[in-house]
Amino acid sequence: MIPLLLRDEPFPPVAQALREPNGLLCAGADLSVARLLAAYQRGIFPWYSAGEPLLWWSPDPRMVLFPDEFKISRSLAKTLRNAHYEVRLDTQFAQVMSECAAPRRQQAGTWISREMQTAYTQLHELGHAHSVEVWIDDKLAGGLYGVALGRVFYGESMFSHQRDTSKIALAHLCRFLEQQGFVMIDCQMKTAHLASLGAREISRSQFLARLAEAVSGNSLADSGRWPQAAAQPLYRQTGHFLTT
Repeated sequence: MIPLLLRDEPFPPVAQALREPNGLLCAGADLSVARLLAAYQRGIFPWYSAGEPLLWWSPDPRMVLFPDEFKISRSLAKTLRNAHYEVRLDTQFAQVMSECAAPRRQQAGTWISREMQTAYTQLHELGHAHSVEVWIDDKLAGGLYGVALGRVFYGESMFSHQRDTSKIALAHLCRFLEQQGFVMIDCQMKTAHLASLGAREISRSQFLARLAEAVSGNSLADSGRWPQAAAQPLYRQTGHFLTT
């Protein structure tokens, strides 16, 4: 059994999270800005499907991507050197979330409900949630969104309408975060796709220790929307690649 939280009840200690399913901590409460920020600061995130109660998770181990460990294949490096795309930050956050929520092949539904979209759009309006967008011929072709607190970016979801566009977004995010002194991207759960891009698992205790240091620092994440100057084609500017 897991606790069912009332609206004003605090989260239980993450050490109480279940081993199976891995990381399930509690249910209930709400998706208010205050609740979401309190969750992320404690290494907790919401994840549930339509028709389910609101569920909160803190898995062990935790999948993370350190920005300087992002792996760029030779084919992706070639794509990054080309000038056929434009990267923008925070210009169409709601649209990025909507695209991430759209049905996909071999996927019955989405966990990015209307309620989730409303909640994270509020976070975005307050400067806590951000989108990285890849535009081709002035059309949104791929991107990702997540939450930034202190020096941690909590990745939530990404999408592609053209080949490699979500990878382009992630590559630019990693470079931008590295330049701004961010220490890690929280990827939450392990997937083979994320592992192929350089993400790896660390223990929950390691994750929480890094988190405690990182969320206490000041960073660009605290200043509202990210500046468009940060979306310049960083890889083409520097010629820096870590190819695999």
